[in-house]
Amino acid sequence: MNWITNYVRPKIRALVQKPDAPDNLWEKCSSCSQMIFHRELENNLRVCPHCGFHMRIAARRRLELLFDDAAFKVIELPEVPLDPLKFRDRKRYTDRLREAQAKNGADEAIVVAHGTMGGKATVIAVFNFAFMGGSMGITVGEGLLAAARLAVLQEAPLIVIPASGGARMQEGILSLMQMPRSVAAVELVKEAGQPYIVVLTDPTTGGVSASFAMLGDISLAEPGAVIGFAGQRVIEETIRESLPEGFQRAEYLLDHGMVDMVVRRGELRDTLVRILALLRDKVPSAEVVSIKGDGRKGGARKPAAAETAPEIEILPPPLAKRTEAGAVETAGNTEEGDAPRR
Repeated sequence: MNWITNYVRPKIRALVQKPDAPDNLWEKCSSCSQMIFHRELENNLRVCPHCGFHMRIAARRRLELLFDDAAFKVIELPEVPLDPLKFRDRKRYTDRLREAQAKNGADEAIVVAHGTMGGKATVIAVFNFAFMGGSMGITVGEGLLAAARLAVLQEAPLIVIPASGGARMQEGILSLMQMPRSVAAVELVKEAGQPYIVVLTDPTTGGVSASFAMLGDISLAEPGAVIGFAGQRVIEETIRESLPEGFQRAEYLLDHGMVDMVVRRGELRDTLVRILALLRDKVPSAEVVSIKGDGRKGGARKPAAAETAPEIEILPPPLAKRTEAGAVETAGNTEEGDAPRR
């Protein structure tokens, strides 16, 4: 082996050979198992063209689909302690965070942005399930509070699109504390009189579904989204019964009054614009309209004689006189009274 074999030949081979095609040109639908070309899937908003199954989509892509002209500004999330519990299982929590950040190109599982939708200022908070399962930790809780404060400051509605497995276990009780804090964030928006809309996507489970995700003034859901607290298998093992078909799916929740609408991804923006227009626009005040007369002099038409109520003459009661025997006589009737006093 010499330098020609070790160095020159591989270089020549690399110049002559064509680069390998990427292995992600096709994607398999997890519902119907059909193979879909990646460009066709992206053009269809990651909705299967064969069965209509809604696949998961990146957080920033959702923002591009909702804001006017795909223009928005992402706010910086507040700084919080990254690993307050110094948690470690097979890996350190800080290492898992760095891996998720490098893989997704995002700092956390939530992205908060503001812009215009339908020409009106709007604040949207979107979860990224690819970032540690969209789990809710301290930073996510701070992000929801920041989104609520921004909505109040801009007098704009707040739209939250969760996709999460629940609270982040690596942060322990501190992650569970984000449940009441997220509820407090929702109350800030509602007390300011601004609409709060939730778009439930696949999956919305655990502590997220038990807090802010179910408090929307209007609750929408994507088709087929799994929405619930515990998983179906856990529930069946607990109650020792089989659950009905489609349990915890968006359509099942719609039939049982848990969500207001199930909206396809391609129709979501127009639906949100219409809902916000209804919630924002003031109801017109009732205008008092005077009734015109029939053209005669003197204004309104006088009622006919047949329409007037007959007058009733009220007669005084008949006079009564007391006899010497103490009886009272009225109109021919005599009643016994008290004997006269002497």
